[in-house]
Amino acid sequence: MIKRLNFLLAFLALQPVVLFSQQPMLRTTQTIELKKGRPFPLKIPVGYQIYVAAQGLERPRFFSRSPEGRLFVTDMHDRSDNKKGRVLILEQWDEKKKSFGKITTFLNGLHNPNQVAFYTSGGQTYIYIAETGKLSYYKYTPGDSVASGKPVVIATFPDYGLSYKYGGWHLTRSIAFYRNKIYVSVGSSCDACVETEDVRATVLEMDPDGSHQRIFARGIRNAVGIKWVKDALWVTHMGRDNRGPDKPEELFHTVVDNGFYGWPYYYQYRKTIIADTQFLKSKRPSFVRKPAIAPYAFKAHSAPLGFEYVTDFDDPLLSNTFLVALHGSTSVWRQRGNAIVQLTADGGYREVISGFLQGKTENTRYGRPCDIIQWSRRAFFISDDKNGVIYFLEKR
Repeated sequence: MIKRLNFLLAFLALQPVVLFSQQPMLRTTQTIELKKGRPFPLKIPVGYQIYVAAQGLERPRFFSRSPEGRLFVTDMHDRSDNKKGRVLILEQWDEKKKSFGKITTFLNGLHNPNQVAFYTSGGQTYIYIAETGKLSYYKYTPGDSVASGKPVVIATFPDYGLSYKYGGWHLTRSIAFYRNKIYVSVGSSCDACVETEDVRATVLEMDPDGSHQRIFARGIRNAVGIKWVKDALWVTHMGRDNRGPDKPEELFHTVVDNGFYGWPYYYQYRKTIIADTQFLKSKRPSFVRKPAIAPYAFKAHSAPLGFEYVTDFDDPLLSNTFLVALHGSTSVWRQRGNAIVQLTADGGYREVISGFLQGKTENTRYGRPCDIIQWSRRAFFISDDKNGVIYFLEKR
């Protein structure tokens, strides 16, 4: 009961955050032309323009802004379990063309890097790199174009079972700093199972040097996006498969200390928590309990990944709301996701940028949004890890 109350209090405390305007969002169509592939139309809000800020990347994932204001992005190379990943710096911004003139490789030879984060202590800045099997950092000086010195590994994670034949593909590790602690999401090893390793399907908490590591929250099948917003840790939570075309829904919610969020024993559908009797019949750990209903839900197989809480933006339709990148189902015929959406006050969402999927086959999918970052009072960057593109959406 206490844990549910904590969840509710955290959610209620954030209600002023989502100030969604009831005004309709008018959209228009803009044609995108890449160097490779056919032109395709995207729907974007009226009064905005979308540009191709960078292309020719391989699999760009999550953004991070360095202390001196440069844009970093991870590049996982491809969908295989590989060690060809990179950390890139997008540089030499051309304000006229709205594109980057240079892409610098800051670090390479990485094992599926999903995210980097910067942390400063005692006048020294560090860059943290989240790979499948480890979390490490380098010393960082503003303006560095390559990583210098040796990495310091502060935590290791399971890095096997990374294939669809295991029922899951949860090789990403996401990170977020808050009050001198670092939080790391570790996905499950399977679609639905009772894990033999405690670290799976959790969010971990530790000190910046890796000490005092502990499990902060459990029962989160795969939280690819995690971010602290106004003293609450929000996560995108991808549900399991094989419960029908619409069950379970994908979720967006806060997590609290010692919280449990259902997987694999419970799942959510239409604001109802459903027990998965397959697992509840078996002996289960003492921390398992029925979770609270998540405040936001997406259609099954939408695959919510990165998100941004928009603040001080020159458009009341977007300011003080969440934007979420829906990566889309690997089964294209499901027609799910493949858009940037805005969460609404009623627990739903509406499309802000769409058109990446034009049909029911893979050759009609022109992109898969992965992450979004607010760059200014008038603009965002968006990563597409299917076509290796960085988009720039600007209010005119």
